[in-house]
Amino acid sequence: MSEPTVAQATESIYASLRADNADIDAHIATLKAALTREGIKQAVFDPTRLAQNNRSGRKLMQAYFRQRGVSVRFSDQ
Repeated sequence: MSEPTVAQATESIYASLRADNADIDAHIATLKAALTREGIKQAVFDPTRLAQNNRSGRKLMQAYFRQRGVSVRFSDQ
């Protein structure tokens, strides 16, 4: 079985966010590994797909991911 790509890991995170953050830490770890493998420095998320698509929700998400070693930016920025 091959390692998930950044796109696949990002989709897993969207699914986790829709499922009330189920297994979010495992998905963040998978995303971090995929970013490292592909040589990408930041994960890019579409804010329209987030449960909390407001400034405070996006900042909370960035802070949570940053604590786990993943830099996040949003596609509208």
